Amino acid sequence: MTGDEAEFVAIHALGHIAGDEDLLGDFLDRSGLAPDELRARAADPVFLGFVLEYLLNDEPRLLAFCEAAGLAPELPAAARRALPGGEEHHWA
Repeated sequence: MTGDEAEFVAIHALGHIAGDEDLLGDFLDRSGLAPDELRARAADPVFLGFVLEYLLNDEPRLLAFCEAAGLAPELPAAARRALPGGEEHHWA
């Protein structure tokens, strides 16, 4: 997956979060951002990685997004790996 494709998935994820009042409130609490900061940060690949991590850390939240977006459940994880900070580390 390219970085542009990953950003596209993450921006859709952000739109999904923003469209749900409960999710948005929880996301803002966890991120420490004010609502007006979301639009400015939406172009930041590092922030978009955080958006995907937010979804990936809760399976029901992740599956709800994937169903709404018509995406395979493994696609957000692939997108996360393609964004800064999402590289897999193999320590052995």
